[in-house]
Amino acid sequence: MTTPVCTSASNAAAPATQTLPYASFSSYMRARQPVLLRTARSLTGNPSDAEDLLQTALAKTYVAWERIEDHRALDGYVRRALVNTRTSQWRKRKVDEFACDELPEPDPLPAGDDPAEQQALRDAMWRAVMRLPARQRAMVVLRYYEDLSEAQTAEVLGVSVGTVKSAVSRALGKLREDAELGFVRG
Repeated sequence: MTTPVCTSASNAAAPATQTLPYASFSSYMRARQPVLLRTARSLTGNPSDAEDLLQTALAKTYVAWERIEDHRALDGYVRRALVNTRTSQWRKRKVDEFACDELPEPDPLPAGDDPAEQQALRDAMWRAVMRLPARQRAMVVLRYYEDLSEAQTAEVLGVSVGTVKSAVSRALGKLREDAELGFVRG
């Protein structure tokens, strides 16, 4: 005696559709583009390069959209794509160095309540961050500009928490010693 098996019933028992935070790639992109563009800008320091970097990372995300199992973790996926793409671009770049007679000395500005002074301080800090090596810069940007925890930063970059702690510590030491930021120390 054989037992009849209804295949349509077993399919009906499975959940119809999984509710996702973003119904489609376009809805995700529209909702998250400003935040992701800010991250890309933090990594490149140039609005035009940031747009190119974000476009490349989003193209990689689009290709992998169906394979991404947890759509709640999309920001982490795209951030990782941003960092990986930026690292690849940095490795492929050609550096042209030009000798100059004398480096210009920045005018020391005391930090006070004046908005212009505060903006000058932010600009000086950003220039100092941009002078950090790419890996340290990425960690500082994710930790302090994107306000991720050490564990989240480690996860995004695919390194251990200890690596994040030591690299951020070295980066902060370099920022403390930066001549352009000397006026902040007083």
